[in-house]
Amino acid sequence: MDILGATLRIYVDDLEKVIPFYEGLAGGQALRFERGGVQVAAVGCFLLMSGPESQLEVLRKVTATIAVTDVEETHRVLSSLGADIIAGPVPTPAGRNLIARHPDGVIYEYVDRRA
Repeated sequence: MDILGATLRIYVDDLEKVIPFYEGLAGGQALRFERGGVQVAAVGCFLLMSGPESQLEVLRKVTATIAVTDVEETHRVLSSLGADIIAGPVPTPAGRNLIARHPDGVIYEYVDRRA
């Protein structure tokens, strides 16, 4: 399992207002999508999210998003090390993901960029 990097999860009230700042900071265009009523913009290493508090409350439990080469392999490694797979692997607009709780109780999202 190769870890390629991590994404910072940022929760905002007005996504449209902050996107230009993060595009300028990261030097690229935002990849925008909607999932479960939450508007998302991925810009460089930042994942901006805005939506109903009931949905954001659940998302805030995830500490970070970790990019990996292969979510299926990550699933096997995490399971063998004692992590609890909460959800996934499932396809998303940006690739596949899974949510896992590590033995210390911290929850992470793992994603790959496969179609």
